[in-house]
Amino acid sequence: MIRLAVTGAAGRMGSRIAALSAEYEGLKLSGALERSGAPAVGKDIGMIAGLGETGVLIKDSAQDVISSADVTIDFSSVAATLGHIEIAAANSRAMVIGTTGFEKDDLSKIKKAAEKIPVMMAPNMSVGVNLLLKVLAQISPVLADEYDIEIVEAHHRLKKDAPSGTALKMAQVIADSIKRDLDEVAVYCRKGITGERTRKEIGIQTVRAGDIVGDHTVMFGGLGERIEITHKASSRDTFARGALRAALWIVGKKPGLYDMQDVLGLK
Repeated sequence: MIRLAVTGAAGRMGSRIAALSAEYEGLKLSGALERSGAPAVGKDIGMIAGLGETGVLIKDSAQDVISSADVTIDFSSVAATLGHIEIAAANSRAMVIGTTGFEKDDLSKIKKAAEKIPVMMAPNMSVGVNLLLKVLAQISPVLADEYDIEIVEAHHRLKKDAPSGTALKMAQVIADSIKRDLDEVAVYCRKGITGERTRKEIGIQTVRAGDIVGDHTVMFGGLGERIEITHKASSRDTFARGALRAALWIVGKKPGLYDMQDVLGLK
């Protein structure tokens, strides 16, 4: 039985991961972590997640929670995740990371930790989005030279990073497949007299409104036609289920940095 810990256990994602973990044979929820001073600390995670009493109390000691589990699912903040992965690496524990908003230096720290432990990191863990990424890598080289590429993402008003990690991943997959440097061709905002659109740029636009769970549309605009590929998430459960699937998959793997394409066998 794989012992599972969840960070941000009382949050929107953490509580759903905890709740849905009961459906997965082979997983046992063993730990729940919240930040120090959070109102949920000391409470039974089952009561927060709607499972009833589980005997698993929410703690504020990352060391205790992570070191006592075989794998930790982390949807928290950049700073918190970087601290969590240090603890996981020091204790030879696997990690599944869904946190977004990392800078290059942060990613270097995660890659360093992945030299010691297996780490699965993905900005979006839904099966649908990861199939879409596979499709984008296949069709972009066919369309890129004659079609303008735009990505539009929309999320709830509480999301802190922009563009979304998923939108950036889509842009990177497209750029890699058509041999463009995303840092050079990405355009994140247009205002005023911008001049004509260049042929090589990849537009990435952001919407923040209400309680939108997550919408992503990739548009290939040609002369006389437009191709749009859209994924809309109506519930966080799709991300939670992907994370739990990844947790089952990652335990026992060799140290390294993996993504959902690995989990789903799409590589």
